[in-house]
Amino acid sequence: MRAEAAVESREAEGNAGPEGNHGTDGSAGPGRESGPGRSRRFPRFTRSTARPEGGGRAAPGDAPAPVRQWPLLSVLGGTAIGLILVAFGVSRVGTLLIGLSLLAGAVLRWALPSVGMLAVRSRFTDMVTYGVLGVLISLLALMSLPDPWLEIPWLEKIIRFAVR
Repeated sequence: MRAEAAVESREAEGNAGPEGNHGTDGSAGPGRESGPGRSRRFPRFTRSTARPEGGGRAAPGDAPAPVRQWPLLSVLGGTAIGLILVAFGVSRVGTLLIGLSLLAGAVLRWALPSVGMLAVRSRFTDMVTYGVLGVLISLLALMSLPDPWLEIPWLEKIIRFAVR
């Protein structure tokens, strides 16, 4: 019973043992074990989660922690500055800065192979999430009253229809 638990825990962690980690020649890859009596199925209970694609360090491992996470810190920094501007009454510029920070996060997620903790899900999902939120928040900033910088007539008709 303990041997089976050890095999399941090694499968969940991706450590296949000395005979399991083969190359990319089409045989068993990382986490897939070969040999008699070993299953190629995923374990019934997940013991850990896989790191998202691109979730590696954005700088070498010997660099200080803030340097390794510079993509996330740049997006959070822009968002924090935008929130401070909103708190001091410059709401349009602050909200626009928040939206542009999220758009920058989408661009960083697309352009860089490793973005550290900015990678939360798959690359596509992160790009779409950051991009859609960034565009919507930027449009909100540009269309805010009074004296909007951007006017979309058909959107005004939809809002007036929904408010009635």
